[in-house]
Amino acid sequence: MIKEFKEFITGGNVIEFAVAVIMAGAIGAVVTGFVNNIVMPFVGHFTGGTDFADKKIILDEAVVDAAGTVVTPENAIMWGSWVNTIINLIIVGLVMFMIVKAYNKTKKPVEDAPAGPSEVDLLTEIRDALKK
Repeated sequence: MIKEFKEFITGGNVIEFAVAVIMAGAIGAVVTGFVNNIVMPFVGHFTGGTDFADKKIILDEAVVDAAGTVVTPENAIMWGSWVNTIINLIIVGLVMFMIVKAYNKTKKPVEDAPAGPSEVDLLTEIRDALKK
């Protein structure tokens, strides 16, 4: 069982998958930073200077006692944060598309098998062979 596990874990597919997962995590972190630190400030600028991630629909206000302690936290739909996530998804999809497209360009095109004789040519050869 240990031998089988060693063969499995050192196999090409597992290593390639591990590298892909690590790269995807790194790309995701870079894209999240790009969206949060570069794209969304532009969006915030055009939406009145507010932080877009803080956009929300409050369902229930927070309840605070006389001492200023929060008794019940605010209940809200954080739609601005969700929009940030959608933008992240679109950018990650675009980056992955460009990576796959570049990878596909590096692959050698598969050459078609050489065309053999046509059916007519074969039948002609058979006829000629029968005539002899």
